[in-house]
Amino acid sequence: MSISKQESDLAFAHIKQAKRVVCVCHRNPDGDAIGALLGMGLLLESVLQDIEVVLHCLDPIPDTFKFLPNVQLVQDSCAFQKGDVLIFLDAAEPKLTGLDREHPEIFTEAFSSINIDHHPTNSRYATINLVVPEAASSCEIVVVLADLLGWEMTSDIATCLLTGVYTDTGGLLHSNTTAGVYRTVARLLRSGARQQEIVKAVFRTASLSTLRLWGRVLENISLTDEGGAISAITEGDFKASGAHHSQLTGAIDYVNAVPGMRFSLILSERGGMVKGSLRTLRDDVDVAEMAGKFSGGGHKKAAGFSLSGSLKPEVRWKVVESANEDSERVVVEEPLANEK
Repeated sequence: MSISKQESDLAFAHIKQAKRVVCVCHRNPDGDAIGALLGMGLLLESVLQDIEVVLHCLDPIPDTFKFLPNVQLVQDSCAFQKGDVLIFLDAAEPKLTGLDREHPEIFTEAFSSINIDHHPTNSRYATINLVVPEAASSCEIVVVLADLLGWEMTSDIATCLLTGVYTDTGGLLHSNTTAGVYRTVARLLRSGARQQEIVKAVFRTASLSTLRLWGRVLENISLTDEGGAISAITEGDFKASGAHHSQLTGAIDYVNAVPGMRFSLILSERGGMVKGSLRTLRDDVDVAEMAGKFSGGGHKKAAGFSLSGSLKPEVRWKVVESANEDSERVVVEEPLANEK
């Protein structure tokens, strides 16, 4: 893990000069973003005596992660002040925080900032950039930073950070689960991380609305000639299932399970935007490059993008001779009869 003692000391020097420390994760938070946000917040509270620590995320915390300590302290708005030091967690670029338009000043030299992230597409926008692309999660980087600085790792802190490691590795099943990941897991378990609490909340509990939403995802899967397994979820699907957008997290892994596919994609409507989530199990496919064509990014095997617009379902019908199905007579394209 390529964070030096010099870098960690420099980061802490900036933190100690703050009048207030504001920790920020990306919007539409996943387990790694929430785990890193809460874990860093708890670490800072334990080492800073007279400096206030604020936790910020623009969007609501998914119910899946409501079991984590201090989750009730996360704020969805913040009046940034002179003297604040910003710590951005798991956010590859400013726009992912949702603060780039209303508060562009926090991404300038007017504010001291620290960027902790593992995405290779990170734009290194902060004063200090602790970006480690080979890490499987941002929580891993927080663990390394804490160890370099000699910060105590309590059971609550370890539980938050282990949540991020588990979610970004699919419960240690994804290909990014390296020997280093297992060492980090062992480190956190020794510090009292409540593993079974995480497993139950994240992997073995699902609300009825989540199951209904995922059912629609699976029902809508179609296969493309390019070797893609693609599903789409409209605003109508969210309303019909009673599910929030955040409950779509995890469904992509089931779409990605279709045998023989080169990649999987879920498209979902969200308030005038279409979000795309891409996954692949293959070494010869780079979904980050695919997402980059739509101004998105991520990792080689897991990436995403957002576009303005809405989804319009269509179907292609092919008429073939009954005696020879390879002989195509006519192709007709028309909207689905039950278009939502």
